[in-house]
Amino acid sequence: RRIAPVKLQNIIKHRPTLFWVFHLRGWALWGIVGKYLYTAMLLEEVAPSYPTYVAGITVIGLLISLLLRYLYRFLWDRALWIQAIGLIGGSSLAGYLWLKARGYLYYGWIEKAYDMAAWKEKLGDAAEIYQKVSFVESNTGSITIMLAWSVLYFAIKSYRVFQDVRESALTSAAQAHEAQLKMLRYQLNPHFLFNTLNAISTLILEQNTELANRMVTKLSSFLRYSLDNDPKQRITLAQEHEALQLYLDIEKVRFEERLSLELNIEDQARTALIPSLLLQPLIENAIKYGIARAEGGGNLVISAKVFAGDLLIELSDDGPGCELIDGQLPESKGVGLSNTRERLATIYGSGHSIKLSNTEPHGLTICIRIPYTPKHSPA
Repeated sequence: RRIAPVKLQNIIKHRPTLFWVFHLRGWALWGIVGKYLYTAMLLEEVAPSYPTYVAGITVIGLLISLLLRYLYRFLWDRALWIQAIGLIGGSSLAGYLWLKARGYLYYGWIEKAYDMAAWKEKLGDAAEIYQKVSFVESNTGSITIMLAWSVLYFAIKSYRVFQDVRESALTSAAQAHEAQLKMLRYQLNPHFLFNTLNAISTLILEQNTELANRMVTKLSSFLRYSLDNDPKQRITLAQEHEALQLYLDIEKVRFEERLSLELNIEDQARTALIPSLLLQPLIENAIKYGIARAEGGGNLVISAKVFAGDLLIELSDDGPGCELIDGQLPESKGVGLSNTRERLATIYGSGHSIKLSNTEPHGLTICIRIPYTPKHSPA
């Protein structure tokens, strides 16, 4: 059951094969239906040698139109007016040559056949009608058929070029989309790397090599995770938590007991698929502008639940907070949030939201709403 669609798809993709399928079947259809069956229906009986004659002129028409294909391929990149002249002139010349070949076969073969006289006598006036119809059809039909073949050739080729341009545009858009996601995902804050390396340097100077080595290992694991994961793929919230734990373990070396993390994630939400490292830049902002500036450090709370078909994620800190401008962070403090907004807009379009509010008595809360997609469902 699956073999036929695959073969058809292969034929469509392989253009030379597609041309020959249309070319051979089109001419066969004309010869059988357009010529032989039409004449047989009109006269009710045809000359015994007529099927051979139809086969002959069909093959000749097929070969002559094949020459047109190479002419049109040569003219394809030329100016439009040159293509028009080539189409009309080529079709006319092809039709004239085909007409001469048909006349030669008819008058040199059909008319001189030994049973032609008996056939004419049997048909009587119908034979004369047939000759007149054949004459008119041959003279007017040859050029018309070649012109129709030419127009169809140009139409199909133009459509294929249009499809190529369309596919190229879609591919370019997909590549730009992927590049944008990677750019947004890979914009690790140099401030974080600087502070981490500075903390490692301090540990080495203090000869605390064990902690320094542990910190380097976690930094390496975190960077490897952030670079190896495809930004187009989504991971579960539970996996996101594991990645964030690497990042927070690094920060805890710097802040020690001044940094604490509280998780309130429902079981159903843990299997929800989200873009990888979605929360990292937001947590980084919270640490940089909130907890790092508080004398006693601070607490980060990450909550997640599923409600009305959406995944609701809330990230809050109890730092000094920040004065919001029209519900937004000041531009100098909102790079991580801005990247997150762009990334979610690229992935979900209008199917998401991000809202900011002040935490009571102080701090900042970020609420994210995205469509809920469990791990077992198509992402």
